[in-house]
Amino acid sequence: MFDTMTMTKVLGAVCGSLLVFLLGGWAASALYTTGGGHGEGHEQAYVIDTGASEAPAEVAEAPDFEAIFAAADAGAGEAVFAKCRACHKLDGTDGVGPHLNGIVDKAKAASAGYAYSPALVGMAGETWTPENLYAFLQNPRGYAPGTKMAFAGLPRSDERANLIAYLGTTN
Repeated sequence: MFDTMTMTKVLGAVCGSLLVFLLGGWAASALYTTGGGHGEGHEQAYVIDTGASEAPAEVAEAPDFEAIFAAADAGAGEAVFAKCRACHKLDGTDGVGPHLNGIVDKAKAASAGYAYSPALVGMAGETWTPENLYAFLQNPRGYAPGTKMAFAGLPRSDERANLIAYLGTTN
């Protein structure tokens, strides 16, 4: 069954198959390889403009707090307070967070009976001015590192100003 002639045919078939694969690889390499050297004298086919060569555009200054606060709407601030309502109340009782009625121009950490975080207890001598509230509401953990308030903050300046205007009407 496995005589010399059969072995010769099998060896010829294997060598022929390898030769076909070798020639196929060379042909594919010739088709898909672009010629040329290693960058000498070659121009880039096209350029994608990313604007990196242009001077950066001037960043418009954000409006100052007084201008934003002057345009604040307490009615819109009541809608923004819905985000706060899960933890804060306006009826003088504390919830998960301290009550917020009369908070504008009130001393920090001054709600009797509420266990404030050490970050806010350390600020107890200061008051919640509209400017302080504005900064705190933007990023509570940045304003008072270590605060217990888990809220991420209000990124929109008009929402912060509207909320402060609304809280200023609650006593």
